[in-house]
Amino acid sequence: MFGVERRSGVFYLYAARAARGFADGFAAILLPAYLIEIGFNPFEIGVVAAAALLGSAALTLAIGLLAPRYEFRTLLLICALLMVATGIAFPAVQHIVLVAGVAFFGTINPTTGDIGVHVPLEHAALAEGASDQERTNVFARYSLIGALSIAAGALAAGLPNVLVSIGMTRAGGMQTMFYVYAALGLLGGAFYSYLPHTKPDAAPKMSGMGPSRRTVYKLAALFSLDSFAGGFTVQSLMALWLFERFELSLVSASAFFFWSNLLAAFSYPVAARLGKRFGLVNTMVFTHIPSSICLIVAAFAPDLTTVLCLLLVRSALSQMDVPTRTSYVMAVVTPPERPAAASITAVPRSLASSISPAMSGALLSASFLALPLVICGVLKIVYDLTLLYSFRHIKPREE
Repeated sequence: MFGVERRSGVFYLYAARAARGFADGFAAILLPAYLIEIGFNPFEIGVVAAAALLGSAALTLAIGLLAPRYEFRTLLLICALLMVATGIAFPAVQHIVLVAGVAFFGTINPTTGDIGVHVPLEHAALAEGASDQERTNVFARYSLIGALSIAAGALAAGLPNVLVSIGMTRAGGMQTMFYVYAALGLLGGAFYSYLPHTKPDAAPKMSGMGPSRRTVYKLAALFSLDSFAGGFTVQSLMALWLFERFELSLVSASAFFFWSNLLAAFSYPVAARLGKRFGLVNTMVFTHIPSSICLIVAAFAPDLTTVLCLLLVRSALSQMDVPTRTSYVMAVVTPPERPAAASITAVPRSLASSISPAMSGALLSASFLALPLVICGVLKIVYDLTLLYSFRHIKPREE
């Protein structure tokens, strides 16, 4: 299997995704803990998360404009260098304006999800080398590798406590992890360097849409609603909520998010199987709704054990729409439209998700700390029902 993928460059995309996922896994948990350590309040932490997501949208749009003139390999190497710069710059600044600036122009991902400047390029490249029958499996493998590496990264978020035990300050231990983040950016760049060279005029282009324009714009609007909802509970803010409401320790949060991301990882191949049997849209909707209900119930749960159990059930279900959603977008457009479709559906999602973290941070300072969870769950159910109603009759070729 990987012999063909190695020759096509997909193997190296998988490897780079693993390095990036490991970095995202610990960065999303350490981000709120580090900002609390240097004196930020929940609203300011929400602003930093919002800046990171807004910057991700702007950079993704810029990549879309540059792609017709440059090969994927070059652009992905630039993305890797940006990740290195982010890891070096983040520990060097502590003023809210400077921290938000680094978050905006850098690659810190408070969601650990498939949002970021790398994503449209990688999705389009993966779709180019996959048949209709294998496309969902290719994206499921990509998502599985990413989620497993995120889970491992989440476990590594507890390493600052080890560094404290050997004499380093708590803030210093966290800053060291950001340098590890930079080193993983270098590793990802090394994998990207093995991608095949393509002439700019032969590389997949982020050009305008053709006959699938209306379908893609409707999907982009719905995905934006989903991302706006998800912005209320990005992993950094969920960690902050657990820190604030239950005084969860960094080590305990690290262990919880490890299992949370591990469950999400193993849901991806299950999603691919369900997608083949029941259809991609049905799989997206009927796994998503129960996960949103778990989130709403967790908001009212009285004790930490119940909350963590509900959130783990949610993790096992909530990410099944990731490979199925990506595969569905690639399936309902023509092959020349795929890079543009990846960009058009990614940028609005990043923009929408950048609005809600600051709102969530403000709400976390209110008397009912769990209100962001309720808002997220309700909006996601609205999204799922609208998606089912609007796209139940638009099926991929393989269905």
